[in-house]
Amino acid sequence: MSGHSKWHQIRRQKGVNDSKRGQLFTRLGREIVVAVREGGGPDPDANFRLRMAVQRAREANMPMENIERTIKRASGGGEGANLEEITYEGYAPGGAAIMVQVMTDNRNRTAAEIRNVFNKNAGNLGEVGCVDWIFEQRGIIGVSLDGHDPDELTLEAIDAGAEDVDAYNDGDEELTIYTAPADLDTVRTALEAKKYTITRAESTLVPKTKIDLAEKEGLQTLRLIDRLEDLDDVQNVYTNAEIADEIAEKYAG
Repeated sequence: MSGHSKWHQIRRQKGVNDSKRGQLFTRLGREIVVAVREGGGPDPDANFRLRMAVQRAREANMPMENIERTIKRASGGGEGANLEEITYEGYAPGGAAIMVQVMTDNRNRTAAEIRNVFNKNAGNLGEVGCVDWIFEQRGIIGVSLDGHDPDELTLEAIDAGAEDVDAYNDGDEELTIYTAPADLDTVRTALEAKKYTITRAESTLVPKTKIDLAEKEGLQTLRLIDRLEDLDDVQNVYTNAEIADEIAEKYAG
């Protein structure tokens, strides 16, 4: 696979810096609740989805007591009973695909908010199934290079069960590794055992094809994604937009 644009690193860093802590913890809490309810109970060792949700919460510095309290409330049966998981699909300016995953207790409110953001940011909310075929579920692991040989890391990741590794470019601070969703935890654990620093590990949607965007459409698409991510009910936004580094850096300011 081609190397990741710096855009992805900028967006991850921006999320860490700009997210309101309360809003972030609310999203993480919802994911924990639904993971307990849908993923197989309150034991992270027996519930992969919950294990990943707890890991993301820890990475965001969510206090362990908050995590444990959320799991306890969710396992009681009442917490999150009204939450629905819904995916909205549409197009960004320039024709790039957009997938928006939400958790909501009010489908009508959320649909109206999503549509409003698309309309106000030159996007187009589409029908169910219009772009989901462009994406596939994969595990992604980010590993800090920190002086490690990227070729050696690539071989060790493949030996551990990884399916693919992004090409290394001079100056990259981490390597992105792809796995089958079911193998994500196995590969992560194997690399941690070899003393690599894992910067992220998640099951996510990855585009099979990408669309290069010119500056105008690239800036509009970044703005659309940010506005969607600002909505309280939105958990994740995915796109197949390929945005040049200089455009992403211009948007980031």
